[in-house]
Amino acid sequence: MAGLIGKKIGMTSIFSADGKNIPCTVLQVGPCVVTQVKTIENDGYEAIQLAFDDRKEKNTPKPLLGHFKKANVTPKRIIREFKGFNGEYKLGDVITVEILKEDKFVDVTGFSKGKGFQGVVKRHGFSGVGSQTHGQHNRLRAPGSLGASSFPSRVLKGMRMAGRTGNKKVKIINMEIIKLFPEQNILVVKGSVPGPKGSYIIVEK
Repeated sequence: MAGLIGKKIGMTSIFSADGKNIPCTVLQVGPCVVTQVKTIENDGYEAIQLAFDDRKEKNTPKPLLGHFKKANVTPKRIIREFKGFNGEYKLGDVITVEILKEDKFVDVTGFSKGKGFQGVVKRHGFSGVGSQTHGQHNRLRAPGSLGASSFPSRVLKGMRMAGRTGNKKVKIINMEIIKLFPEQNILVVKGSVPGPKGSYIIVEK
């Protein structure tokens, strides 16, 4: 789907016309520049490559630096491909949040906050305290038995255990657009968006 790259600014709340307090997330969406136009003849599919957020030239890898110079744009931090754009675009074109002005809902993709290595109580919601059965004995936050010892004599796939929590790609569909500020490329959507402040997000029509 056609979309843009953006950044999460933070959360706020807005009062509706009937007096309800609506929690909202403020996003900076764009401006994005076209760094590559892929065609069926050359690449086998049609897509537009967009780049967002300036970065220093000295911190940009040489291959990417050449890629940006070919498109005659300054170095950017993040590059993504989008399909389904209507109209003709060429290298160096700037696409702003105005392409969303006729939409009422958008899909937002981001990475959730990373929590590091966590136990089963925090990671999967195990109760912890309670019955000392199923191999848990006297350790309140232990996961308990991981399976039978005789057969199949191994831990089955999908067993809920301790491990890295968060930092996963999360897509929220049909987020309602509350306000749009084209001059500042600001988009305000209803509800929460995954990720911390300043994290990159993808907004799709």
